[in-house]
Amino acid sequence: MSYFTIAGVQMHALHHGDNTEAMRHRIDVLMSRFPQVQMVLFSELMPMGASPHHAQPLPSQTEAIFCQIAEQHRIWLIPGSMFEKIEDQVFNTLSVINPHGQVVARYRKMFPFRPYEAGVESGTEFVTFDVPNVARFGVSICYDMWFPETTRTLAAMGAEVILHPTMTDTIDRDIELAIARTNAAINQCYFFDINGAGAIGNGRSIVVGPSGDVIHQAGTGEEVMPIEVDLNRVRRERETGLRGLGQPLKSFRDRSADFPLYQSETRSTPFLDTLGPLAKPMRADIEEY
Repeated sequence: MSYFTIAGVQMHALHHGDNTEAMRHRIDVLMSRFPQVQMVLFSELMPMGASPHHAQPLPSQTEAIFCQIAEQHRIWLIPGSMFEKIEDQVFNTLSVINPHGQVVARYRKMFPFRPYEAGVESGTEFVTFDVPNVARFGVSICYDMWFPETTRTLAAMGAEVILHPTMTDTIDRDIELAIARTNAAINQCYFFDINGAGAIGNGRSIVVGPSGDVIHQAGTGEEVMPIEVDLNRVRRERETGLRGLGQPLKSFRDRSADFPLYQSETRSTPFLDTLGPLAKPMRADIEEY
């Protein structure tokens, strides 16, 4: 199968609190209106809001609700992410649920938005999953995409579509739109960057094709985006080049450079060590007159 329909959902939700019933209602309406949809993707921290105080061990009752919804509608479902509690640690975790209502993968955000996403640990494992007879998908969360190594690794693992829930309510959203396009182009893949709206994001979700072309960019309000992707397009462009030109994945594969920075045991360089601690900027004291 070459064609596959993915619906990104950009919706208003509570910043702190349970949004699961609102999400259920949105899926019910979506599937009634667009029955061709095969996968649904929500934004980061949509189910339980953005407070780590709502962290819970997985599997959980909340996750089970989404498993029931996925099975009911026979869809692949990525309900954004939730804070996961493991003993005394908290992770920002995404669940991938198949049409049988089974959790087939969980991904823990590798790059919490530090120093602002305080008290959240970093995941260490890349996650891809296969939709049988369709394609391999990769997942990442929000700030992960600012580190090109994350998307490049997923592409090198065979991912043809990157599913990327985010929760951006800050003034750097325009930069993220450029990063989403760049990630799609340099890795020759589809890139679904789905943001929240209102209290849980400033919208402007974006879906990008494997040439870095914008398939759709949402506004700032609520929006449902059913997009049919053509996986043959990814495969053809990876074979012949982006717009028949550059072949970045093949060039990366055939590189001569070893990137010694990544081979360092300290994972740092003398220059990076001069940048100071990873901490919030503080207001400078102003002498009073």
